[in-house]
Amino acid sequence: MTISKNNIAGSFVINPDIYEDERGTFFESFNQKEFEKILGNPIQFVQDNHSISNKGVLRGLHFQKGKHAQSKLVRVVRGEVIDVIVDIRKDSPSFGEQFKLRLSEKNKKTLFIPKGVAHGFLALEEETVFVYKCDEYYNKEAESGIIYNDPQWNIDWEFPADQIILSKKDSLLPPFNELEL
Repeated sequence: MTISKNNIAGSFVINPDIYEDERGTFFESFNQKEFEKILGNPIQFVQDNHSISNKGVLRGLHFQKGKHAQSKLVRVVRGEVIDVIVDIRKDSPSFGEQFKLRLSEKNKKTLFIPKGVAHGFLALEEETVFVYKCDEYYNKEAESGIIYNDPQWNIDWEFPADQIILSKKDSLLPPFNELEL
């Protein structure tokens, strides 16, 4: 596997070694020992989540606050997404920066998102299956988010704005400058 750091402190992309022959394809999508070697410290994932989204569905930008903050390991097993993370950790050297990439069943990339970083994705294909591991359990009281089109971040979702589909909850998320972190 190949590891690529990005501009968000503590975040990285994993490109697995892919083996293909006449039978099909094989790759290792997760290995705890190798992952902890990359991370430089132990981590225990406690929850796996699956999301199935239609084309144009945007989920995010989400995060959990305080002691319930979650690190996430995300990938796509069917379809393709535009995946965006925004560093909202005020003490981070990359505070205010964003990172965007395409995750797909074809490229098989995995993105690690550290605690305190907001995350969202937009499905580019029907029935896109997005899976992720979390190192903390979901806690409703700790959930938070930022509106996807916050002018402070000016994220290019590479998709027609009038075709984006949001949940009611996501459509009511505040801009970053109204959040109490």
